[in-house]
Amino acid sequence: MIWEVFRQERAGQALEHAGSFEAPNESFAEIYARDFYGRRDESEAVWVVPRASILAIADFEPGLDTSYRRVDGYSLKVKLKEARERAAARR
Repeated sequence: MIWEVFRQERAGQALEHAGSFEAPNESFAEIYARDFYGRRDESEAVWVVPRASILAIADFEPGLDTSYRRVDGYSLKVKLKEARERAAARR
């Protein structure tokens, strides 16, 4: 079974994916995680999760259009042209 490891370097920080390993059961996974990620007091907290328990969202699409926040996703010339055309159509 493959296990995914998430670790917190300092209190208050977010947990980050640290790696993965293969272990036959939960007891071995805990031992391996302690040995690999906690032996030198390098982690404040460690989470070990079976890979099969992680929910992957296959067809993820962001809910909101935030392209206006990115410089390359927002063309001012196109928006101005569209606004001028709408204004001309109203006259």
